[in-house]
Amino acid sequence: MSNPFYKNQGPFTINEILKSIGLKDNHLIKDETVSDIKDLNSSNKDNITFFHSKKYKDIAKNTKASFCITNEVLKNELPKKCVPIIVNNILVSVSKVTSKFYPDSINDHFDNTTVQISKTKFKDKVKYGENVLLGENVSIGDGCLIGHNTIIEKNVSIGDNCSIGSNTIIRNTIIKQNVNILDNCVIGKHGFGFFPLDGKNLRYPHIGIVLIEENCEIGCGSTIDRGSLSNTIIGKNTYLDNQIHIAHNVKIGANSIIAGQVGIAGSSIIGNNVKIGGQAGISGHLKIGDNVEIGGGSGVIKDIPDNTKVMGYPAKNIREFLRENK
Repeated sequence: MSNPFYKNQGPFTINEILKSIGLKDNHLIKDETVSDIKDLNSSNKDNITFFHSKKYKDIAKNTKASFCITNEVLKNELPKKCVPIIVNNILVSVSKVTSKFYPDSINDHFDNTTVQISKTKFKDKVKYGENVLLGENVSIGDGCLIGHNTIIEKNVSIGDNCSIGSNTIIRNTIIKQNVNILDNCVIGKHGFGFFPLDGKNLRYPHIGIVLIEENCEIGCGSTIDRGSLSNTIIGKNTYLDNQIHIAHNVKIGANSIIAGQVGIAGSSIIGNNVKIGGQAGISGHLKIGDNVEIGGGSGVIKDIPDNTKVMGYPAKNIREFLRENK
């Protein structure tokens, strides 16, 4: 379910894909058809994937993809059935291939399909404020409220008994039932993904979505970016305070509580029953275990195992932190 809102322009032959990233036809590679680009975990036999860090070597060993964009150092970690495509800059090449499959996913201009909710089929179903706009491919469940000046842009599904605050923008998002999204939130927009290249910045396509599970609350002024190749997920019964930023591909488990002004960088995984104090920062591509508590103002730069309490910068076991800061 990584890309339900974007049309796949494939399939393409592998040699067409090689040309798109500036490589010549490789006659050592059989010119097979490639149906999609996916991450290491979700790839199937006729897909192309990418592998750019040893951190993911255990996942890479089990990928089902037929082809993988990688480098000379990492290629031997791949299974024999997965053909390595060797490039100098893995992520730039992935960006180009993703753009080939999903050209509509690069930019997030305003949605010019929106109309006043009073002109839609939801006018008698939803209780709404002034100047509420809806885009194409929007569904809204029973018992929902939408505040003033809110724009539900294209490709949004909202479950039953949800409350959407005022001055909020949502797109490319699936919201389950009993979710409260407070005022001034931006959910489902393009993440902060680009690469400096030849004096310009190459935008990375984001073909994932935001998935907010049931019984969640998203505080005022929070921003949740949609995923790039996978999805950004907020687990059920998780509460976010005000002014929180959740970057692309972040996955937060169930029953977690995150205080104000926390920032979680891209592709980090937060477990279940996690508590994060205000103004803490979590670096990207980390794994935070279940039942972890992170003190306010902490800076997390490495994985944290289950059932751990940490604090400080760099974040360390809270007993060690308190002993060093008597």
